[in-house]
Amino acid sequence: MTTIPRAEPSDMQEALPAILMRIVSELHDVAYLIERIEPQLLDLGGVNVLESPDSMKVMQGIDLAVQKTRGIAEFIDTITGGMPDGWMVDVATALSLVKLSEMQKALGGSGRHGHSQPLAKAAGDFDFF
Repeated sequence: MTTIPRAEPSDMQEALPAILMRIVSELHDVAYLIERIEPQLLDLGGVNVLESPDSMKVMQGIDLAVQKTRGIAEFIDTITGGMPDGWMVDVATALSLVKLSEMQKALGGSGRHGHSQPLAKAAGDFDFF
């Protein structure tokens, strides 16, 4: 019988429920950001934009994206409530695949809570990447 050596726990081990709740927060941010697109499209295209079948499909797609994003967030939130806090996972590899630095910090914990996207940024603010 061969035994497989267990991986040494890294410094990135954290309780799965805490990680999932940060994902829930990010999903709510995504839904909010998507939702903000719709009024902007109406401002740009005027009320006539609603007369075009293709434009209506786009608007319905935006609504569906928001509903799906919030639905996934609520699903994860609900199943997380029943998880033991002792379930630990190593997030180092997963975090290395996240390209947005603020999101990487938010998902990694970094001693902070909240959102990766400052939702109250002034118009015209942007980040270089």
